[in-house]
Amino acid sequence: RDRARAQQAASPIRNRKVPAMQSAILSCLCGGAMAFSPSAQAPATRQLHSRAASAMPAVSRPAGQPTVQLKELYRRSTQQWKMLSEDKPLKVGVVGVTGAVGQEIIDVLGNRKFPVSELKLFASARSAGKDMETPFGALTIEEFTLEAARDCDVVFLAVSGDFALEYAEKIAAGDGPLVIDNSSAFRYDDSVPLVVPEINAEAARKSKKKLIANPNCTTAIALMALAPLHAEFGVKKCIISTYQAASGAGAPGMNELKEGAKAMMTGGEATNEVFAHPLPFNVIPHIDKFLDDMYTKEERKVTWETRKIMDLPDLPVSCTCVRIPTLRAHAEAITIETEKPIDMEKAFAAIKAAPGVTLTDDPSSNLYPMPLTATKKYDVEVGRVRKNDVFGDNGLDLFVCGDQLLRGARSEEHTSELQSPLQS
Repeated sequence: RDRARAQQAASPIRNRKVPAMQSAILSCLCGGAMAFSPSAQAPATRQLHSRAASAMPAVSRPAGQPTVQLKELYRRSTQQWKMLSEDKPLKVGVVGVTGAVGQEIIDVLGNRKFPVSELKLFASARSAGKDMETPFGALTIEEFTLEAARDCDVVFLAVSGDFALEYAEKIAAGDGPLVIDNSSAFRYDDSVPLVVPEINAEAARKSKKKLIANPNCTTAIALMALAPLHAEFGVKKCIISTYQAASGAGAPGMNELKEGAKAMMTGGEATNEVFAHPLPFNVIPHIDKFLDDMYTKEERKVTWETRKIMDLPDLPVSCTCVRIPTLRAHAEAITIETEKPIDMEKAFAAIKAAPGVTLTDDPSSNLYPMPLTATKKYDVEVGRVRKNDVFGDNGLDLFVCGDQLLRGARSEEHTSELQSPLQS
């Protein structure tokens, strides 16, 4: 790691390239939390797979530590997020454009009117030469080459973790472009910032490395609500239960749900090849592989990534991830214990003011976050906000829902959840 940092510090950075903060903003605009790729585990990830490593002591910061600094960091990140409109047009490359993730990135670039001077579409040799309709007109897909990718200002990788490990750093090396990786390959690398721009754009701005990792979608959706509350009250402990859509397992997962529901509605039986059990009219508390500590990788990703993004390495976070029979948008029930007593007016104000968040909370009108209303929205819905009975004045319950295909992206080679419970 020390050698890598020394090489990184010595590497020239091309002045004409877009700054790291801008690439972090790009990462948010185009989602990017793919499902975990087992072949892309970093050493730090493997070390955390043991039962001992999963123990999370209830570590508290010193009593009376002000949250002013936390608030200032969050304020600076939100200001940087708003700077997007001032950015110059960029030459953008997308690697993996024939997959759903690559196509989503392209659509979002167009829908969000990102200033693209030229869009380069990269895929494998078998797709090269084909035309593809985009918001920027009909474009021809090119076969990926290192030289062509390095000629861009920003490159999105919408490919597997194996590909990212082989090419991401080569693309960004020396005077190369900024690379935004949508796989899990670099999420747990200490030298690579893991960024949700509305929350920690500062981490990307400070980084000397021209490579940025996107978090898992479950983590990103939760942190959109947690970050402003942390800045206001200080999060001491966090418990999360998720309600994750079939699209988290990609098109195969969505198709399995649709076909299974159709079969059951006509007197047949649902089968399962993607999920561990039939999903229609069912919920499955099993997403990704089980680890030695009996948490799943999906659950541990929330713990590891929350700590890294919020720069709270000892934050106790426990998560239970559940697959439910909805097609799109993940929902999460979150309980937090806070360092400062909760002022409900301040809590609502913090959520309402947070960029990328919509306060959806009016029980008298049956208004609260739901997959039905969050689907195809860029903002994360937050509601059911109330004091928690267990932690009293220092506790809060809330419910969030976000479209994980916009706040994240599933893997093109998703991991099947059909396996032995103890298979690693």
